[in-house]
Amino acid sequence: MMNPNDLEFEYQEYMQDLPSFAPDGVIDVDLSLLHEFKLLDCDEVEDPDSSLTHSFYVIESAEKLTLFNQKFVIWIVPQLIEQTPTTYTLIALNSDEKTHLEMIFATTGVYNHSSLVLRILEKFLEQIEENEEEIVKFDDSPNPEQ
Repeated sequence: MMNPNDLEFEYQEYMQDLPSFAPDGVIDVDLSLLHEFKLLDCDEVEDPDSSLTHSFYVIESAEKLTLFNQKFVIWIVPQLIEQTPTTYTLIALNSDEKTHLEMIFATTGVYNHSSLVLRILEKFLEQIEENEEEIVKFDDSPNPEQ
């Protein structure tokens, strides 16, 4: 696991050149994304006291909130963009050597609510974990050409 100074260095490195680290850009949270994640279904509404299914260490600073564990490093960065409160959430895979930025999403307006940000974060973490499991399966499968 990385120490807080390493995490800060990684964050600063990403922020200095986001386009090269996130070639897919920033995912803007909107109604269609909430629908895709089934966050609009009344049956899917979770207990307001529920929390992330992952446990994280937390580092809070004036600039951002950093969450990290063995698998992930997450930076939640509130900003004021053109007089509109906006929250950027950067999700990186955590490894022994270095983090790897997987994605960034942004919430603004009615979507910029802490419980919604956390529910969206949970959905993206689930997707990333599923993708990583598939990659491991693919890497572990025997090569038919051998």
